[in-house]
Amino acid sequence: MGEYALGQAVPRSEDPRLLRGGGRYTDDIVLPRMAHAAILRSPHAHARIRRLDASQALAAPGVQLVLTGADWKDSGWRDIPAGGDLKRPDGSPMYVPPNPALVSDRVRRVGDYVAMVVADSQTQAYDALELIEVDYEPLPAIIDTEAAAQPGAAAVWEDCPDNLCFLREIGNRAVVEEAFAKAQHVVRQKLIITRVAANPIEPRSCVGTYDATESHYTLYTTLQGAHPFRAQLARLMKIPEGSLRIIAGDIGGSFGMKSAIFNEVPLVLMASQKLGRPVKWTSSRAEAFLSDSQGRDNVIEAELALDGAGKFLALRLTSIANLGAYVMQGTINPPVNNIGSVAGVYTTPAIHVSIKGVFTNTVTTRPYRGAGRPEAAYIIERLVDLAADELRIDPAELRRRNTIPPEALPFKTGLTYTYDSGEFEKNLSMALSLADYSGFERRRATAKGKGKLRGIGISNTIERAGSPGIEAAEIRFDRSGTATIFAGSVTSGQGHETVFKQVAASVLGLEPGDISYIWGDTDKVPFGHGSGGSRSSSLGGSAVHLAATRIADKAKRIAAHMLEATLEELDFQEGLFSVRGSNRSMSLKEVAKAAVNPKNLPNGLEPGLMASVVYSGKQASYPNGCHICELEIDEETGSVAVLRYSVVDDVGTVMNPLLLEGQIQGGVAQGLGQILMEDLRYDSESGQLLNGSFMDYAMPHASDLCMIEVRSNPVPTKGNPLGIKGAGEAGTVGSMPAVANAVIDALSVYGVRHFDMPATPERLWRTIRDAKK
Repeated sequence: MGEYALGQAVPRSEDPRLLRGGGRYTDDIVLPRMAHAAILRSPHAHARIRRLDASQALAAPGVQLVLTGADWKDSGWRDIPAGGDLKRPDGSPMYVPPNPALVSDRVRRVGDYVAMVVADSQTQAYDALELIEVDYEPLPAIIDTEAAAQPGAAAVWEDCPDNLCFLREIGNRAVVEEAFAKAQHVVRQKLIITRVAANPIEPRSCVGTYDATESHYTLYTTLQGAHPFRAQLARLMKIPEGSLRIIAGDIGGSFGMKSAIFNEVPLVLMASQKLGRPVKWTSSRAEAFLSDSQGRDNVIEAELALDGAGKFLALRLTSIANLGAYVMQGTINPPVNNIGSVAGVYTTPAIHVSIKGVFTNTVTTRPYRGAGRPEAAYIIERLVDLAADELRIDPAELRRRNTIPPEALPFKTGLTYTYDSGEFEKNLSMALSLADYSGFERRRATAKGKGKLRGIGISNTIERAGSPGIEAAEIRFDRSGTATIFAGSVTSGQGHETVFKQVAASVLGLEPGDISYIWGDTDKVPFGHGSGGSRSSSLGGSAVHLAATRIADKAKRIAAHMLEATLEELDFQEGLFSVRGSNRSMSLKEVAKAAVNPKNLPNGLEPGLMASVVYSGKQASYPNGCHICELEIDEETGSVAVLRYSVVDDVGTVMNPLLLEGQIQGGVAQGLGQILMEDLRYDSESGQLLNGSFMDYAMPHASDLCMIEVRSNPVPTKGNPLGIKGAGEAGTVGSMPAVANAVIDALSVYGVRHFDMPATPERLWRTIRDAKK
């Protein structure tokens, strides 16, 4: 297909529509007689609700309905879905607290759901919130991650007095302890990984409608997987899945945050059922800070054991993960499911981890881009730099000594993962060359003369992506000979439409204008799972590829019949079937048009040209790469300037280099943001969020980054038909440790060995000032 073939840098076909204002976002939906909802949220981190009076709100202009915790109880609907099968220390099941859509007795975090008002306009709904009277009795709250795990801490839940949701241990403790006992060097470091907000460009939103004549619900919302979302929501509502339609239009970013069912979703459906009219709710940006699930928030004690030559012998760590006040879908995944990434690309033979999940009176944490992978990469890559500093070995050389060689693959790590393919040392060598690592000390000396502290940081990381799972795709040709892809994967800005069209066009030889793309509608797409965990390209792409291959095979049989040739005599290239050694040919579009007439078909073949595939991935893939960040810190102000950023990534087969580069660059920005500026802070006494707006919560701007050079070192995996490993989270996985290591390397002239995120100018300035005393 030339310029539109798989592997070509094709511009996104979505962009012209979106740039011209043609996006179809949930808040754009306006339905006849639609009402608007607003949610009353708790001003307290922990309090008992003594009394709630909504009578004045109900009498306010335009108000149609007020829902409270009592209404939710009366509905008989189930709690907001949670999930997880981990254990507590005594072997009992992990503690999963109740999570009604509206609370009735206690609030357990600032922003908790207390009531919902539905009115004719959004303004009327918000005005009525002010008229609801709630008498709160404040109770002690616990906010701090470490403090929540200490004896005597205030309990978030009375029947979970130790605040411990689960304890998970992985690895062989005895072998690790033996290795530490004989180690010649041990490096230790406490690592604090801050809490961050996802802040997608589009906030959460939903519109619920109920058709009483058919007892059928329709929900328009923001999500990452339409079919699993429908299954969970139908179970919550105690209705058959067929009585519920889920529709997701364009989604302006998610990063994991929108993948769960939030409280407002069943509430708008309940309100629509009661009122007989559609109901919309859209989060404000301020409300998003109080109600979006948040990311990270871990405290880790980590140790790395080495022999005299700098070889890694063992790694061990204990982690406390702050889960917030509730458990939602995916809450327990980041601290546990992807901890295997802490093995890195190294030969470390023995690893043991111990992870506690604790409750606090804060917003629930859930997956945020990387979902545990960046945290794990940060742990091992910080330890490697600390070890290099202690042993006085160049950080690049220490990594090289311990990197898994290609001949050792497949390689079973010291903790859970088995890597199937990769060239980890080549990634390092390519990145060092791209970054001109050998010339760094010269540049450092020049910068020092100008009052600037220059540092360089390396991250040689790996992650698990597209773990064993399923994805569906269907391709249908219509009577005009054009095709439609129905994809189970849901796009939230990654470019699915472009890449899946490339996959189909590469097999079928179609022009992009001959292919339509539909996703996110459970009444149109027959089956699917969704996006997340860098799985769309490997699982979703494979499903599209296999569907296109099945269509090509059927079309070849039809073409052979119509051209009076055998299958062996027929060639298929660039969308054209031709009989070898003759001038007889048919295009695929002509075959598709002919396929609707049974007279044109060989015996036993059904009319029509279509194929549906549910692809089942049997093994995970392991995207990997090397990031190198070079930056300067101004000694007088503490401000940071990122000067050079180099990436070499192995994401397996590169589907579209242009989109890959965008994915990597976006991920780098999010990892850099966490290291240099992003940090959600709660007041330790009141539990109030201290930086709940963009006036207070810093987000990286374009001016905070430099040009990011991206090179590929693709080593295709054999785990899926396309050889794809995945790219969605790779940028964040690599950038967090690379930027952190660069900051600390810059400060090393003052003897600084570690600096906890975020490295804000004020904190850096104080560190430099104190070091000069």
